[in-house]
Amino acid sequence: MRTTPGVVLVGMIAAGGMVGIGLLSADRAVARELPAAAATRPLDQGPQVRPASEAGIGRLISLAGARDLRGKAAPRAALRGPQGLVVALLSSSCPVSKRLAPALGRQEAAYSRRGVSFVYVAPIAADTGDSLRDLARTAGLRGPILRDETHRLCADLGVTSTTEVLLADGARTLVYRGAVSDQYGPTWSLEQARRNYLADAIEALLAGTAPSVAATTAPGCTLSPRVAGRTAAPPGRGAPTYHARISRIVQAHCGECHRKGGLAPFALETLPDVTAHAAMIERVVEQGRMPPWFAAPPPPGKPSLWANDRTLPAADRADLLAWLRGPRPAGSPDDAPLPRRFDPSWLAGKPDVTFQIPEPVAVQADGTMAYVSREVETGFTEDRWVRAIEVAPTDRSVVHHVLVFVRAPGTGGRVNELRDELSGFFGIYVPGNSTLVYPPGFAKKIPAGSRLRFQIHYTPNGKATTDQTRLGLQFTSGPPEHEVRVAGIANLRLAIPAGAPDHPEQAALPVPAEAKLLGFLPHMHLRGKAARFEVVAADGTRRVLLDVPRYDFNWQLYYRLAEPVTVHPGSRIEFTGRFDNSAGNPANPDPGKLVRWGAQTYDEMLLGYVEYYTEGNAGPALRPGLGLRPAGGLGEGQGLEALFRRFDRDGNGKITAAELPNAALFRRLDADGDGAVTLEETRTRLPGLRRDP
Repeated sequence: MRTTPGVVLVGMIAAGGMVGIGLLSADRAVARELPAAAATRPLDQGPQVRPASEAGIGRLISLAGARDLRGKAAPRAALRGPQGLVVALLSSSCPVSKRLAPALGRQEAAYSRRGVSFVYVAPIAADTGDSLRDLARTAGLRGPILRDETHRLCADLGVTSTTEVLLADGARTLVYRGAVSDQYGPTWSLEQARRNYLADAIEALLAGTAPSVAATTAPGCTLSPRVAGRTAAPPGRGAPTYHARISRIVQAHCGECHRKGGLAPFALETLPDVTAHAAMIERVVEQGRMPPWFAAPPPPGKPSLWANDRTLPAADRADLLAWLRGPRPAGSPDDAPLPRRFDPSWLAGKPDVTFQIPEPVAVQADGTMAYVSREVETGFTEDRWVRAIEVAPTDRSVVHHVLVFVRAPGTGGRVNELRDELSGFFGIYVPGNSTLVYPPGFAKKIPAGSRLRFQIHYTPNGKATTDQTRLGLQFTSGPPEHEVRVAGIANLRLAIPAGAPDHPEQAALPVPAEAKLLGFLPHMHLRGKAARFEVVAADGTRRVLLDVPRYDFNWQLYYRLAEPVTVHPGSRIEFTGRFDNSAGNPANPDPGKLVRWGAQTYDEMLLGYVEYYTEGNAGPALRPGLGLRPAGGLGEGQGLEALFRRFDRDGNGKITAAELPNAALFRRLDADGDGAVTLEETRTRLPGLRRDP
């Protein structure tokens, strides 16, 4: 029985390559490959974040059969410490490896006192035993050095460089792969490291949490192509077993939701759990419905663009389906992973402060409910910088989504919900996303004296209940290097014809100054079919940022870029949505209806969010982007007056409730409550819309 958590660390580099992006055509039938701005990842580039799924995070690693510098089998005890094991590649002839060795020695000295052991793997045949021992003495490395001249260990671990490291827990489950730090590389040397990836990952593991960065590249000396084998492959070549292989696949790709107290309807934490639901698991994996991820895949052999890519790797998918369809061997319990630990209340860890809506909201048993809006005073007397945000409903079963907005002092007492939506969210809870956790150097700002507004969409599920949603925040110790901002892109005048099977709508966000994009969140309702973000340069050149060829309202995912994308002044970000308002859409509430903007799910939205930052926080914020033209070309006018004329069908200078069937939007615009909306009221209520020239 395993009673003590542990750590394993192994060092290596990830392969680089061209980034390809699939572009969705209007009929969904044609895709072409476009080069990314940073199409290659040269060795003189610092460590870059990699998707965890590409790095084999969650797999079982093995050092079975390893031999030391004298050719003797390494004792089993040396390969597993009381709190885990660190294994790092080592080369006495690679200058980058030699420069990083003292840092490894210092970390070994610090973490060995906390029960973490270190082991080193030497894959370069020309490195003599004497030179390796001399390097170890100079750098203070005390752990055993394993010789891997045949590259068998490196192939099993997926090693391609002398500097990459892997970190696994005490059950040999991989939790981090990448660089030790960003201090040294083939063409650079810093006075101090800016990011200590390895130390941060070990600290997180010992604290019982997941590393904020699970995988990076690790620039160093490239090894022979023969070494570039599998990514942390399981030991042995036989059929996969539950304890050694399948449990880790399920834990890594399903465990966050399919656990006791999780979002999923049933847990998949034990062999009986998985066996009982085997037929359903096989079906949704085969169909590509699980794990939920809808971004277009990269071209074969190219890395994913997304740091939070949930795609089930091909090897994992093949092994899982083979096990489900076969005799389902259990294997040895000694190979089982450590159970994942979740705080019962907070996925992102214990918050520094929590806020809760003042009173429980009564949620009816059936029917529909208008959006609920509640405000909470922060009581902050100084600006606060937030590195982690988590929205936690007390009854998740009836909460479809929550948006939290910061209302800074001076924004007025009356709530303008549409303005909040367009200006960008602060915190968010949607199917598939409840936390926002930013890496060191990044944070969101809450100005002193601000209030928090919760906008909650409840979906009754047949049983009357109550909910009192909470918000948890974790702070930084001071202002960050980069302030994270959010901008909204919306088309308020969308009009989806009755019966249309593939109707496009579009909105655009102008870029006034250079900005670096961090991620995207597309939002549509039940008729949403596909979504795409593009950047259009000043010269008209287009580049796809995010392509979602199969949008699913039930899973509104946030897509976080592995590397920020820079957009330049004079360009614009376009958000295009395609809608299926036909009878062929089984979720369509009314195929015979002309559908316009509205808050309820039987209405529609085209609302995309862009997370970004500017260098030195000096650039202006991106103003809300608006849908002022149809996707096919420019319409008559592109500003607020044009939008007003569109709805003022009789041309009398007023919009009535009959002319604007979205009742919630009409109430927002009708400032004086006289039953008619004037152009001046529209200017007041929609401040983000620019006027026509």
